[in-house]
Amino acid sequence: MTDIQATNSQDTISQSAQNPTPQRTPLYQSHVDSEGKLVDFSGWELPIHYGSQIEEHEAVRTDAGMFDVSHMVVTDIKGTDSKAWLQKLLANDVAKLKTVGKALYSGMLNEQGGVIDDLIVYLMNADETEYRIVSNAATRDKDLAQFNKVAKDFDITITERPELAMIAVQGPNAVEKLVQTKPSWADTLAALKPFVGADLTDIEGTDWFVARTGYTGEDGVEVIMHGDDAPAFFEQLKANGIKPAGLGARDTLRMEAGMNLYGHDMDETINPYECNMGWTLALKDDRDFVGRDALVSQRKQAKDDNTAMKQVGLLLTTRGVLREGMTVTINQGTDDEQTGVITSGTFSPSLKNSIAIARVPASLSDNDSVQVDLRGKGKFVDVRVLKLPFVRNGKQQFDS
Repeated sequence: MTDIQATNSQDTISQSAQNPTPQRTPLYQSHVDSEGKLVDFSGWELPIHYGSQIEEHEAVRTDAGMFDVSHMVVTDIKGTDSKAWLQKLLANDVAKLKTVGKALYSGMLNEQGGVIDDLIVYLMNADETEYRIVSNAATRDKDLAQFNKVAKDFDITITERPELAMIAVQGPNAVEKLVQTKPSWADTLAALKPFVGADLTDIEGTDWFVARTGYTGEDGVEVIMHGDDAPAFFEQLKANGIKPAGLGARDTLRMEAGMNLYGHDMDETINPYECNMGWTLALKDDRDFVGRDALVSQRKQAKDDNTAMKQVGLLLTTRGVLREGMTVTINQGTDDEQTGVITSGTFSPSLKNSIAIARVPASLSDNDSVQVDLRGKGKFVDVRVLKLPFVRNGKQQFDS
């Protein structure tokens, strides 16, 4: 999921116009002490890197790194109508959550079928009356507005938890090094399957929670705790060889993993089919969720008039860097010419080439020529179209 706007160190981070004084997470001083280069991201002062974005990227791909993701929005839902509310609110169906701690990734759509946000929801009790939502910082206000708008017909309590912090510990050795840091968590972590969370209150104290989730394409966990407990935990992780990593590495890792960044790869004008989120749509029954009718209608219309779009990966094997906003040209100069757009692009530290996530006509086939005008001067270069992800669990996912 989620929610990082960062790129190579040379790139700019989008500034938050709404909040001239950026907020600080409970780990602000930890970042300063670890020589993090702080930037404004979605109204939060967060590290872009701690010296070397490339080294931080490599640490997560080959060993273990950690990210401060305390800017993410944690919202607890309680009440007899919690499940019914979520089934109305989300395009995926929380009825799939059969065991406590299980997580579900979903889009939250507007009435037009566009994506308001992508988020994760956890089932927190066996009675299906308590859930936890983790959503993006950049979309906080409109997310909470949508929660409350849909909630007016339901008996629920919505509680935002800004006092909580969150640290993502990611990489092939992340869990092993976390066990070294917290030996008492060993059994819990050993039993934790992907996309499942566990309450650590009995082991660690109030508000501690761990989930086998992440935004890097590697194994790892995300740990939630009270903000007061975060700095000491950060130092413990660092002492056990888990390398602090910033927004820059987080962005190159998620791009290699083919994961969407809200506001770039999708937004309220893009429907889930157009950003590789079709798999998250629970349409088999007649559940009436927000945006369903528009989504189904648009899907049929797009197929009928051949305007459907899809998400693909692009690989540039020559010099240059693919950037967000560049036009993708298919069958340039022919009667069949069509265009798409790059929604995220960067230089891939793992592949040593430039990669991009792009939205292109769904009719694109293996026989089509695909090019990008890198400098906007009509000099088109060939790019290779790939199915996402580019990298998963440290390994290239396509044939060279």
